[in-house]
Amino acid sequence: VQLVESGGGLAQPGGSLRLSCAASGFTFSSYAMGWFRQAPGKEREFVAGITWSGGSRNYADSVKARFTMSRDNAKNTLYLQMNSLKPEDTALYYCARSKYMSSVRVDYNQYDYWGQGTQVTVSS
Repeated sequence: VQLVESGGGLAQPGGSLRLSCAASGFTFSSYAMGWFRQAPGKEREFVAGITWSGGSRNYADSVKARFTMSRDNAKNTLYLQMNSLKPEDTALYYCARSKYMSSVRVDYNQYDYWGQGTQVTVSS
């Protein structure tokens, strides 16, 4: 199993970034997936999750209406569109494979494989 994130970088407040996560080594369409983030000195926190089909999504309150998670099962790729970025969105962002297919879990212990992370920095 391999998960490789990309698309991070430096953005200004109010700007946008689009993260991608390329998955391989497993049947991507059979698993729910999640995005998490971790800022220095803070716990890893749930950002967004999506079921195997993309039919159901869940977002942390802090990113609702600003971030949109999607997936392309034909391309084995997960996305996180981040708009209206704030300095408090600065963190290392990880994609993760859920242990489940049809439910989105917010607890990181319910995810069994993780990417290496991509850094997002929001600063003027």
